[in-house]
Amino acid sequence: MSEPEPSIKLFHTTSNHEEIYRTEDSIFIKLPPGRAVLSTSWINGGYQEGLRGVFNHQPPHHATCSHSLEGGSVEAYMAIVAGRLGFSPKKSAGLLTAAKMKHAAVVTRSFRGVEVTAVVTGGIEVNGGRAGDPASYFQENGNIEMISGTINTLLLIGAHLPAYAMTKAVMTATEAKAAALQELMAQSKYSSGIATGSGTDGIAVIADTTHEKRLTDAGKHSKLGELIGIVVKEATTTALRRQSELSAESQADCMVRLNRFGVKEDDLWVFATRLDGENRKPAFFRSLQQVARDPAILAGVTAIIHIMDEISWGLLPETAGRNTARIYLKGIPEMCGLIPDEELHSLLQNEDSVKELLQKTLAWIIKRRIPV
Repeated sequence: MSEPEPSIKLFHTTSNHEEIYRTEDSIFIKLPPGRAVLSTSWINGGYQEGLRGVFNHQPPHHATCSHSLEGGSVEAYMAIVAGRLGFSPKKSAGLLTAAKMKHAAVVTRSFRGVEVTAVVTGGIEVNGGRAGDPASYFQENGNIEMISGTINTLLLIGAHLPAYAMTKAVMTATEAKAAALQELMAQSKYSSGIATGSGTDGIAVIADTTHEKRLTDAGKHSKLGELIGIVVKEATTTALRRQSELSAESQADCMVRLNRFGVKEDDLWVFATRLDGENRKPAFFRSLQQVARDPAILAGVTAIIHIMDEISWGLLPETAGRNTARIYLKGIPEMCGLIPDEELHSLLQNEDSVKELLQKTLAWIIKRRIPV
């Protein structure tokens, strides 16, 4: 029985005549002659000329490792996908992701006849990581783990770039993606750090070797680098909001910010039970939800979190950081109309870590905010 024909929609057309199409599980670009591609694709990856198609594809969710893909390997599966999209497997390159194509973001900017377009799909709620985090596996016998959560970037540049400039464009685009994650304070799932990407991110940069404009610098000092940074950062931010619901709004919560340090609601409840006053768990958790979203308290908590980060990065001595954190923590209750008492002053005198001092202060605030 033949495969059903996918519903194909024209998604975007660049001023340089590259047509970008979308199906339910793929975004693909029909490349006019003369395009150069630099990609992380498993087929025809690296620097290539003469390719006629580039795609970003979502495999079936049941595929948990490369050997469970149709064809038995990533390379074989991508060749199959290329054929179904109407490309020769020898003349195409592609990326894989668990993100939905309907959540893709397209952003375009231009300057003096040079147009730059980023098409990004992104999910980071499962697989966000920071460069240098502990590994998930060691590759053996060509087999890889299919881990959900990927930020894939298709970057189209309406100019002629030599191979070394395209490589620089990859660096600039990668920095822009990391900047987007930093500005969202996206958490690593493998450490207490801020994510710099996912463990499976991919990119394809497309340039036009026939274009009259030849640009050799794609770094941050160049206008081309600025355009790359703008489109990739904006497209990444939009894609993550659509796919992962990661946004400034979702991050405006103390518990969300503390999650990367392993702080849970139940941890605060345990601290609260050791404090003076009646222990009413349902009321405590209702109060916690209100406190966590209080902008004034959030501002104080994020300042403490930054001290924790600086200590972990070796930029602040732990003792100096803890002493400064105590001063900030004493001021947070006053931000929400509470007067620090002897119990709180006693809690903050302990030689606990900054994390524990913060948890105790939040537990004290939450308990004091419970209506009588």
